Amino acid sequence: MEESRVESQIERLMEGEGSEVTVLDLVPDQAKQVVLRKTVSYIVCGVIFNEKEEVLMVQEAKQTCYKQWYLPAGRMEEGESLEEALRREVKEEAGFDCEPITLLLVQEKGPQWIRFIFLAKITGGSLKSPAQADQESLQAAWWDRASPLTLRGLDILRLIESGIKYQRAPWHPVTLPVISSCCYVVQRIVLTFSSNDQLWVLLATAPDLHLPTAVAVRTHAVTWASSLLVRDVFPSVYYEWDVCTLGVLGLQHAGRQRAKADGVCFNTLVALLPDHARRNEDGEPAERAPPDRPPDVENPRYRWHQVQDQRLRQNILEKMKNSSIVPMHSLY
Repeated sequence: MEESRVESQIERLMEGEGSEVTVLDLVPDQAKQVVLRKTVSYIVCGVIFNEKEEVLMVQEAKQTCYKQWYLPAGRMEEGESLEEALRREVKEEAGFDCEPITLLLVQEKGPQWIRFIFLAKITGGSLKSPAQADQESLQAAWWDRASPLTLRGLDILRLIESGIKYQRAPWHPVTLPVISSCCYVVQRIVLTFSSNDQLWVLLATAPDLHLPTAVAVRTHAVTWASSLLVRDVFPSVYYEWDVCTLGVLGLQHAGRQRAKADGVCFNTLVALLPDHARRNEDGEPAERAPPDRPPDVENPRYRWHQVQDQRLRQNILEKMKNSSIVPMHSLY
């Protein structure tokens, strides 16, 4: 019965839905309630195209990057949801009303700095002109990506290309934040092992079966929690495996509840793979037959669950094969 309930939870997460965080399995002693603009900073960024596939750009008003160009972006304010923050930034900096289409990418420098990049579309308003210059921006313009333009940073070129790629051929389902309260920056981990079309998912066992959750700590990338989990569960063979965070199935946030829900929960899909870089005591590559079962659990607080539902199993295996989920990149 419990296994069936967990499979139902995984199925909801695979569809981008959320699930309340009720227990912290890893480093709960380091859990500190996060406070927006004090202990965490969330950045929203909009990638928006017109019918010519030109991208919306804004000219910076800040002295540190005066007259340089960048995508509409800015820090989230207290009492906002991520989507509300995006709409406000695009309106203030570019003059347009917009609606998010999907998350394109998440970038992070640990839990203290996370950027959420959205693909969005124009729904109203008008292009901000030089006559409307203010402290938010000097003006906005559509850029054909070929004409010379002084960019504030080349990092946005990857974001623009991701937006073009998604518009032409979406590689993951529409993924938008789910409104759900969380006090911490947390990673809920769908840790998988697959072999011969079979699939196992790691579960925590107490107080009942559930997907493991870990608090992100300031000294490491958010996705480091996956490696910490593997080390906690398989300490003696930890270095024999690669921990591959494939991306974000969905995220949960409820910024409207000021000072109570500034955290975010990332529901991440992670693959446990044999370490192909293993070497023997002479430093030579060590041959190793692909295992047909996951490693034995050494920590009684966890157990493997073999996914029985064929449709769910194929859905997860397909996402693992094609990486058809939102990427999450560490900028450490």
